[in-house]
Amino acid sequence: MLIFWEKRLVFLATPKAGSTAIESALEALSNVAVQRPSELKHTDLASYRRHIEPWLHHATGDTFTTVALMREPIGWLRSWYRFRQRDDVDDPDHAMVGVSFADFARAYAASDEAYRGIGTQCDFLTKQQDRVDQIFRYEEIESFTHFLEDRLDCAISLPRVNVPPAVDVSLRDEQEAELRHFLQRDVALYETL
Repeated sequence: MLIFWEKRLVFLATPKAGSTAIESALEALSNVAVQRPSELKHTDLASYRRHIEPWLHHATGDTFTTVALMREPIGWLRSWYRFRQRDDVDDPDHAMVGVSFADFARAYAASDEAYRGIGTQCDFLTKQQDRVDQIFRYEEIESFTHFLEDRLDCAISLPRVNVPPAVDVSLRDEQEAELRHFLQRDVALYETL
């Protein structure tokens, strides 16, 4: 999470949606940068509204605009899979050894205990009828950088960081349809962007 005090702007770092690159590029411009632990780095909208927004409003008497990125839902889960694969090379006992993306997606949709911490983007970006003020598609990140350049009055170049390994993330058509159905709230939100 990044807070830009003078610009009254808060970047909420959606997991697996380019947050490390954004933070690397903008940390020096922000007034508050929360990068560790991940529970604070990835403060969701509900936690922001409950804890941080009242503090900011009390300190400034003003409101802050929230911004975030959202990844295409299936691509987002693929990124989670690749992220969890990254340690497999050196650890033959790693829990992801031999787990295909189809197996991973099936277990995620079944709310298997090992995958509960992933959550959904919709749960991160919304709280009942409330949602992040400005949500940009990760796949159209140039729109987000143009918004930030205008709002922060500077040129922004995003580095390529925290890139997970390339692995097979294919699904059969019926598997993808089932996963889309499970992620229907995320799909519906993404389609509004």
